[in-house]
Amino acid sequence: MKYQFALENFDSIYDDWKKLHDKLPAGSIFSSPEWSKTWWQQFGSGRLYLGVVRQENRVIGVAPLLIKGDTASFIGSVDVCDYLDFVVATGSEDAFYGELLDNLRIDGIPQLELTPLRHESTVQTSLINIAPKHNWKASCSQEDVTVELDLPSSWEGYLQSLSGKQRHELNRKLRRLNEEGDLNYRTSLDANQYDVDIFLQLFRNSRKDKAAFLTPQMESFFRAVAHTMAEQKLLRLAILELDKKPVAATMCFDYKDTVYLYNSGYEPDYGWLSVGVISKALCIKDSIERNKKLFDFLKGDEAYKYHLGGQEQPLFSCSLSYES
Repeated sequence: MKYQFALENFDSIYDDWKKLHDKLPAGSIFSSPEWSKTWWQQFGSGRLYLGVVRQENRVIGVAPLLIKGDTASFIGSVDVCDYLDFVVATGSEDAFYGELLDNLRIDGIPQLELTPLRHESTVQTSLINIAPKHNWKASCSQEDVTVELDLPSSWEGYLQSLSGKQRHELNRKLRRLNEEGDLNYRTSLDANQYDVDIFLQLFRNSRKDKAAFLTPQMESFFRAVAHTMAEQKLLRLAILELDKKPVAATMCFDYKDTVYLYNSGYEPDYGWLSVGVISKALCIKDSIERNKKLFDFLKGDEAYKYHLGGQEQPLFSCSLSYES
């Protein structure tokens, strides 16, 4: 079969990229065209390399890459993108990767640095196996973990899935907070400035390292990605209020049956009431009530994720180099 490789731009490939991405059983929100374009607009540097492989005018894969020197890496960065990947039609992995590797070589790009990758990434299942056939050497290693939770059909079922100690602690925290005043948990879907401002302020207040992380450029990215996801009807910005005062917030994204807990913040003066953990528990409750199947806490091994029932999954980094 004849395959065609071409370099395109976000606008020319958007529709085909989105259709292909939405069909993938394991595609994450971070490899969507909307997310990639938003990241590139805020942080993009180097040369954009949007490689597209077609088979008889049908797109079978998209390589969202950027080039610096002689090295290609994913569009995205580990500080704001928890998983990254190629977008490849099921069953076309070998053809796509063969075309990509051959064209990277022809274009004088002998290095590929790919991270962070989930274990089911086609980089892991296909690319590293086909690479030697095209004179590329591949090596992969675990670099981090992500934590996720399979959601039951009811809140009571979720509570029963926790250990006795975890269940007792969560119920105790919920009861104590309810006794402190009028509790309100609300969700914003439209990225309005008022609620985004609340989220960013709580994010900044919650820890010194988060305040340092939220540079003007990073704040601009958070605002842009909130608006982009809201336009796609994927944003869920939840705010926990005690006596009408915002005390904690979570920014989540819906994608198919998964809820991604992207980031969070809380008011330290209310830390003794565990408002940060409770806001996440209520986010899980909301996800269950909306019949979602997976709650993804995303990258990192913070203790609260395990206390709320999360299970660890490995994340990988892969390096490939062409051997002439």
